[in-house]
Amino acid sequence: MPKIAIHVEFRPKPGCHAAFDALIREHAKLTVAEEPGCERFEVLQPLKQDGTPDEGRIMLVEVYTDQAAVKAHVANPRMPKVREAYTPLIDERILTMCAL
Repeated sequence: MPKIAIHVEFRPKPGCHAAFDALIREHAKLTVAEEPGCERFEVLQPLKQDGTPDEGRIMLVEVYTDQAAVKAHVANPRMPKVREAYTPLIDERILTMCAL
């Protein structure tokens, strides 16, 4: 079975970047700590051409051992609370799942 990589791009609402960033970084930290099938969970801050943060975007790269680990992540009891907390902070979420 291949490893599964998940790439997510979020578009925080204007004025919500800092709150969303703090929330998603805590989620990433807890996911790695709680889920043995999560090998990696990185929060990426895109940059503008001048090297300053593009506060209109935040990206995630997650790597899971297999599809069962992804299912365990989705079933994590924290997930509904995390989604509920971040939904009012974002305008858009684009998720792409990939075989690694």
